[in-house]
Amino acid sequence: MGFSSLALSKNSHTSAVRAPITVHSRPISVFEPREPSKTHFGALEFLGGLVLTSSDDAFGGISALHLGPDGARLLALSDVGSWLRGRIVYDGGKPASIADAEMGPILGPDGKSFALRRRFDSESLTERNGMFYVGIEREQKIFRFDIQHHGLLAHGKAIPVPPDFKTLEKNRSLECLTTAPKNSVLSGSLIVVSEHSLDANGNHRSFLLNGNKFERFAVRRTGTFDVSDCTILPPDDLLLLERRFSFVRGIAIRIRRVPLSSLMEGAVVDGRTMVEADLAFEIDNMEGISIHRTTGGETIITIVSDDNFSVLQRNLLLQFAIVGG
Repeated sequence: MGFSSLALSKNSHTSAVRAPITVHSRPISVFEPREPSKTHFGALEFLGGLVLTSSDDAFGGISALHLGPDGARLLALSDVGSWLRGRIVYDGGKPASIADAEMGPILGPDGKSFALRRRFDSESLTERNGMFYVGIEREQKIFRFDIQHHGLLAHGKAIPVPPDFKTLEKNRSLECLTTAPKNSVLSGSLIVVSEHSLDANGNHRSFLLNGNKFERFAVRRTGTFDVSDCTILPPDDLLLLERRFSFVRGIAIRIRRVPLSSLMEGAVVDGRTMVEADLAFEIDNMEGISIHRTTGGETIITIVSDDNFSVLQRNLLLQFAIVGG
């Protein structure tokens, strides 16, 4: 969910075709303009970023991100029901542009675009065993897509979810969806942390999904931050991308690191902050996060923003290397 106006479905692709688009990139070389020489922020080193624009009406509203192991192949989705696929081009280890971009509608089991449905908000994305899973707010469902064999024309297939998904807040739920590594204590389970569907103690309602087996836990909510996405930091940590917004204080983001070993039935888990930034930094409505490793062994975090199809916001892609514990 964006913190500003919601995008309108008229901006989405509604026909079952994929189409090439041109994405323009403007570099961001400094993360904190007040201190242009500063590159280290918390446990992260800023590498570079891009402001992304396109004349295609469907481009924007990026709400989730998945990068291939090479850090170049990009699959993302907009919260109004479109896939975005492309390739990040690097120059000297920094993101320089987006090439080979194409978009298409996210298709339901009936082959029709989710953008034609009355109740949808595509907000989260993960990969497991070659399949991609998308969390749909409002419907409170998770759909599986065989992108490997059918590309952007893959039809979604609903997977089993806990019955209490129906009690999550309509547009503040399935923002975090990721997959535990096979060699972890949770081995392949889908992990769901709600954006702002809180339990009686004011913490984020959260779930572990493994086939028809469901477990429930909670993530401690602190500092009025809500969850906007998540990913796995191998081998054994969950990274939460979080966002805080108020009309008085503006927007801020945070990345929090939670041990996977703490995720279990009935637990209330917490983690340490890796970085926190407000509007004094080059951020926007950051809603997607992904991780890859370079051939040199560096772990890179990529985050992207949802501009809500508003001229007042930007589509950003920012990259950081992990340099601290």
